[in-house]
Amino acid sequence: MAENAASGNRKYKDRLFNFIFGREENREWTLSLYNAINGSHYTDASSIEFNTLEDALYMGMRNDTSFIVSDTVNIYEHQSSYNPNMPLRMMEYLDKMYAGYVKANGFYKYSSFLIPLPTPRLVVFYNGKTDEPDEKVLRLSDSFSEETSSLTDVEITVRMLNINYGHNRKIMECCKPLNEYAWFVDRIRQGKNNRLSLEEAMADAIQNMPDDYSIKEFLVKQRGEIMGLIDTEYDEEEIRKTFIEEGRREERANTERERARADREHARAEVLEERIRLLEEKLASISDK
Repeated sequence: MAENAASGNRKYKDRLFNFIFGREENREWTLSLYNAINGSHYTDASSIEFNTLEDALYMGMRNDTSFIVSDTVNIYEHQSSYNPNMPLRMMEYLDKMYAGYVKANGFYKYSSFLIPLPTPRLVVFYNGKTDEPDEKVLRLSDSFSEETSSLTDVEITVRMLNINYGHNRKIMECCKPLNEYAWFVDRIRQGKNNRLSLEEAMADAIQNMPDDYSIKEFLVKQRGEIMGLIDTEYDEEEIRKTFIEEGRREERANTERERARADREHARAEVLEERIRLLEEKLASISDK
């Protein structure tokens, strides 16, 4: 069952984070997450309007959960590896979100009427293995040159939150489902580190999850599909590692090629210098005669 779920999942490459917090049936959890990261106290979960973009570009290029609350549009992305290019990606997501919003509300962007747009709130939930602070701000201008970044007319800021288990305790206390999700992911990693298979690690995590965890019943109910999601995420993590290693190998190869080219140039220069020296000696001997 897990194998079939994983196979089918590759068509849309969902994420466990989105599967938990981006579902209509889990609106209360989504609202809890929103309140926790914004310090708000909304109580009407029905006010959330989901607008999730499914597999927008290609593997890894999609936003995980986006929805509208009040007059803000919230785009949440989960990342299992640090990505400093999230402002660029979020800009792409936001463009699609606004296009859909304008069309759905019958606005005309070429009219003299100012279109009221929801304010964007862009958040990345990071739970990768590299050490990152509880919170940091990623800016589009970080990609610009130092000489011109202060002149930019465009800026995108993304709030990156470390949701590894044990981080951002205040947010975790305010959103128990998020803390439970972090515990679940951490327990699976522990199982993998103890040489359990992915399926065994997930079974161990669910079995040892405290019974008062609100997401436990959901995980048990959706166990087959969740296994597929986790399997896909680990597959993509391995693919990323492969790409990174291939990039490093290519970089080393380029370095070796550059070194070899420099050695050849140096050798040719030495030969040329020797020829010039011999020619000068010959000219000097002729001059002496």
